[in-house]
Amino acid sequence: MTDSVDGVVLLHGIMRSHLSMARLASKLRQQGYRTLNINYPSSRFAIDTLVDRLQPKIERFEKTLSGSLHFVTHSMGGLLMRSIITRYRPSSLGRVVMLGPPNKGSEATDFWKNTWLYQTLYGPAGQQMGTDAEGPASWQDVADYSLGIIAGNRTVDLFHSSLIKGKDDGKVSVESTKLEGMTDHIILPATHSLMMYKPAVIHQTLYFLKHGNFDQT
Repeated sequence: MTDSVDGVVLLHGIMRSHLSMARLASKLRQQGYRTLNINYPSSRFAIDTLVDRLQPKIERFEKTLSGSLHFVTHSMGGLLMRSIITRYRPSSLGRVVMLGPPNKGSEATDFWKNTWLYQTLYGPAGQQMGTDAEGPASWQDVADYSLGIIAGNRTVDLFHSSLIKGKDDGKVSVESTKLEGMTDHIILPATHSLMMYKPAVIHQTLYFLKHGNFDQT
């Protein structure tokens, strides 16, 4: 009898590409996972539209697996994952790791969202990442699945950090990363834009997918 094969869907953040998740995808394959590292037009559409575009690819990938379907996301990719699970929950859903997710929105988005430049660069989805009623803090979903969240507390972006309450990674506060029902949460010395490359972040991601909790040692 052959062992089951698990898969991992990787979702990058806004204004990034699948290349930002390539190192994580490589490490996951080394551990025996199949990977689907999706490149999607993050700044062209609203979150629900992006989810509708991603869903067929994820569904086809899930059908190739004999085991569980996991997710690893960065930044806005975590919001897409929340919407995917709410609207199209995979039947073989396994564990989820979010890196720096703006689960309660970002004050940095609040500051810029009404400017022409931000609207042009970040598009409709960028308008949905604030802390107001349009943002993810108003969503009603609760994590009823195995969810580990990694927050960063380092920044080189002092201006945006000055806009954010509490410890932050330069874009998102540690508090904003949290989601009701989450299984585990850990804070690492990482900045928002580069956290997916950090060895400690990669280690904790792999550890959670295997054990269902972070390595607190």
